[in-house]
Amino acid sequence: MNNIRTLGELKKSGYKPKSVKEEIRQNLVSKLQKKENAFPGIIGYEDTVIPDTERALLSRHNILFLGLRGQAKTRMARQMVTLLDEFIPIVEGSEVNDNPFDPLSRYARDLVAELGDKTPIAWIPREARYGEKLATPDVSVADLVGDIDPIKAANLKLNYADERVIHFGIIPRSNRGIFVINELPDLQARIQVSLFNILQEGDIQIRGFKVRMPLDILFVFTANPEDYTNRGSIVTPLKDRIESQIITHYPKNVENSLLITEQEANVHEEQRHVQISDMIKRLIEQVAFEARNSEYVDKKSGVSARLTIAAYENAVSAGERRAIINKEKDTHVRIADLQGIIPAITGKIELVYEGEQEGPLQVAVNLLDKAVRSVFAQYFPNPDSFKKRKQNPNAENPYRSVIQWFDKGNAVQLLQDVSDKQYETSLKKVEGLKELVKAKFPGAANKEQLLLMEFVLHGLASYSLISKKVVENETRFSDLLGTMMNFGTGTEEENEEF
Repeated sequence: MNNIRTLGELKKSGYKPKSVKEEIRQNLVSKLQKKENAFPGIIGYEDTVIPDTERALLSRHNILFLGLRGQAKTRMARQMVTLLDEFIPIVEGSEVNDNPFDPLSRYARDLVAELGDKTPIAWIPREARYGEKLATPDVSVADLVGDIDPIKAANLKLNYADERVIHFGIIPRSNRGIFVINELPDLQARIQVSLFNILQEGDIQIRGFKVRMPLDILFVFTANPEDYTNRGSIVTPLKDRIESQIITHYPKNVENSLLITEQEANVHEEQRHVQISDMIKRLIEQVAFEARNSEYVDKKSGVSARLTIAAYENAVSAGERRAIINKEKDTHVRIADLQGIIPAITGKIELVYEGEQEGPLQVAVNLLDKAVRSVFAQYFPNPDSFKKRKQNPNAENPYRSVIQWFDKGNAVQLLQDVSDKQYETSLKKVEGLKELVKAKFPGAANKEQLLLMEFVLHGLASYSLISKKVVENETRFSDLLGTMMNFGTGTEEENEEF
């Protein structure tokens, strides 16, 4: 149909224009009937945000997505473009996507009146029917709605009372499409007031002109709950005019979080030789979960999914850098490489007062240690269960030989950039470590086995059973208060504590 070039041809074709909300509704109904996913790539919202959004669109509602940063609010809005028709006709040359059957602007009305059925028609794709504006304190009514253009008035030799001197803002230019305002509370209250008429009556007012333009727009707003108290607020009458407020959330489990990170992480083709195990991926995701529950991190600000995405990319790059330095064709990401994700953590968390006192670097290190502690118990027996013999009188402690080796004054140094061969040699020095891993994971290949051996050391350190000290690019494991932690040697009274 988009080969039609005049209004007359459009009339003969039988084309029936629809409002944008009706258009989206019909296309959504079609997708639901075919059991197609209307929001592909959005993970973890299948039973919450997506059904709420679909109900709002079926109700022809304007929408407010309310949630913390990094919860795919803008992405949800942008994907609504796929619910628009592939092309729609407009009056050619129109700034506001005028419907040829019911033009709004003075330009289009005059053109249709002059040319009638010969009025030229243009077809615009769905992608061109999307407008987006980040709300900042300097946004003006002119930016959003429009203003008088003195240059246009001078060029056309028109006075300021003529409607043709209006320069339309981004909202009228999004007519017959979707318009998104991100971070709505950051918009000054007087600017928010200018949206009242647009949302309720669908028209605009510019500089006192007696012009009524019933705009046809689906409005989508995003906001962070923190903004209601810190940077600004949504004025009550405006919030009242937004029919559906949808609450977004972070992934509720590690599985969804893993899928999001793998989908979004930008790992280049030349980095494919760096293998990253499922265990390392889970450690990275656990950092975000620990941060969201940390007493040092501001919960009102949230912990974005961008933290784990950036951390994943840094972890791969840490392995790549080491492989380049050691001239190795392939390698795998180690636990020690996760020191390289600390810059991705410190830049993605907002600290409360207590966190500021600790310092962002120390908070990031603590979050990483807590992540190791949490994930370790999913792969190996929880060391806490062996601490008191009275609780587990018959349990054989699998970590005894490893800790006894350190109690004898032995230590292991793992340099961050050490070669795979040196890495293996260092780990195999620890008595009982390889046997412990082999007993738990008998089918593990050599590289997996080495990674699990390193994980045991980090895990035991996180449970305060051995000492771990990180200095620049070196991680050193040694005994923890040697004689005070004999771990299974001596009398039963001495061994009541692990």
